[in-house]
Amino acid sequence: MLILQDITYIHPNKDLLFADLNISINKQEKIALIGNNGAGKSTLLKILCGKLNPSAGNIKTITQPYYVPQLFGQFNNLSIAQALQIEGKLIALKEILDGNVTDENLVMLNDDWTIEERCQEALTRWGLDGLDLNEKMNVLSGGQKTKVFLAGIMIHRPEVVLLDEPTNHLDASGRKMLYDYINTTKNTLVIVSHDRTLLNLLNMIYELDKGGITVYGGNYEFYAEQKSIKSNALDQDLKNKEKALRKAKEIEKESVERQQKLDARGKKKQEKAGLPTISMNTLKNNAEKSTSRIKSVHVEKVNAISQELTQLRAALPDLDKMKIDFDHSRLHSGKILISAEQVNFSYSDRMLWQQNLSFQIRSGVRMAIKGLNGSGKTTLIRMILGELEPLSGSIERAPINAIYIDQDYSLINNESSVYEQVQRFNSGALQEHEVKIRLNRFLFAKTHWNKSCSTLSGGEKMRLMLCSLTISNQAPDIIILDEPTNNLDIQNIEILTAAVNQYKGTLLVVSHDEYFLNKIGAKDNLVVG
Repeated sequence: MLILQDITYIHPNKDLLFADLNISINKQEKIALIGNNGAGKSTLLKILCGKLNPSAGNIKTITQPYYVPQLFGQFNNLSIAQALQIEGKLIALKEILDGNVTDENLVMLNDDWTIEERCQEALTRWGLDGLDLNEKMNVLSGGQKTKVFLAGIMIHRPEVVLLDEPTNHLDASGRKMLYDYINTTKNTLVIVSHDRTLLNLLNMIYELDKGGITVYGGNYEFYAEQKSIKSNALDQDLKNKEKALRKAKEIEKESVERQQKLDARGKKKQEKAGLPTISMNTLKNNAEKSTSRIKSVHVEKVNAISQELTQLRAALPDLDKMKIDFDHSRLHSGKILISAEQVNFSYSDRMLWQQNLSFQIRSGVRMAIKGLNGSGKTTLIRMILGELEPLSGSIERAPINAIYIDQDYSLINNESSVYEQVQRFNSGALQEHEVKIRLNRFLFAKTHWNKSCSTLSGGEKMRLMLCSLTISNQAPDIIILDEPTNNLDIQNIEILTAAVNQYKGTLLVVSHDEYFLNKIGAKDNLVVG
């Protein structure tokens, strides 16, 4: 169905992205393409669908794949029909039905007489019934744009479908519709995603990294299990090598000390025997050479083990290299932080929520704020933070230190360098070398310290944000995360999960990622809508 042979892609700036990739995708296979940010997943999808040409290699395909992109800004000035590339057919059908039966219109329609009915059926299937195909894309929300392109699958009826991060803008109901499609379709699927719930629906995992593509025959849970086995084996190798290094250094020390004692005894015997000075010097030189030779043998062994240890440490996953150390909130568990009674808000003349909201948030709780897109979750957060007051009802807030982290990590100042950013949070007056030690713990080496924050990826900004919080003298009483996993790859989601699980304060999370919510123990729900 789809065969890639020796595919290489080099960026226009001459940087190599990947080389000599070989992939064979069979009919009706459902494949997840995963890898760290920057590995080239989206680029590879664009090569698969013909939107990008590889620098080298060949692509063999029986049918043209249908592609659902991750970003939609390039379609903002187009109508829905234009974005879906069906405007020509719809115009030709209308012309023919109006009596203008030309060869041009017949060729354009290509006997697709059900195009209109299929469009309406597809839009209805994805919860977009009533949407005008002449509507401009720029008036739609991110979730609606995604659904438009998902509706295009039913309209175009392709055999192969390529999806790039399809759940990024979908709420819980939209995700469920997508999961149902994946479970029931007979299409061949290749999906780039960090949504672990979605990945568990697929039967093949293709992991893309600098070494190429590794294939795992199973869903994400199987892949994670295999990676865990590999990681545990690596960890054991690391421990064994560290033990061997300690032992080698001990043997080196003992051997040199033993030789020195033997040399000292020999010297005393020689002095008692009254040997001539020239003979004494010869024996001394021989002893020194013997000691040096023994030390050299052990130094070579120690250096060899040290080099192997360095290579093993370099192979460790980033999560295992990191050291996360959050301070704890000083509030006692169970203290009422927020108390709301019958609150509501209004934009224009319409109340935001069908029912007024009453709730309490206590210290130490882990709560998920849930609701459909546009249901007012961000408004509720601003109300909790005191940035908005309810138009009805009342809300009481205890004096608290709250940190709000949105999916764009707006607390990061893009004009600052990495080092300047963390210094803004250095309320405990840590020394410069201590700050840089913290940066290293969060995988920011010396080469990153003067780098502009504006050049950082989503994952790097997340790690810098976490580093900033650990440098602060006092942990926040509440951390509010707003769709924190949207712009992260799986590796960085795992780093975020590990950090959040170490935090012992109050946590509020807006997320449609049920897998993430389960992993961080956000069991209490506050539903808006």
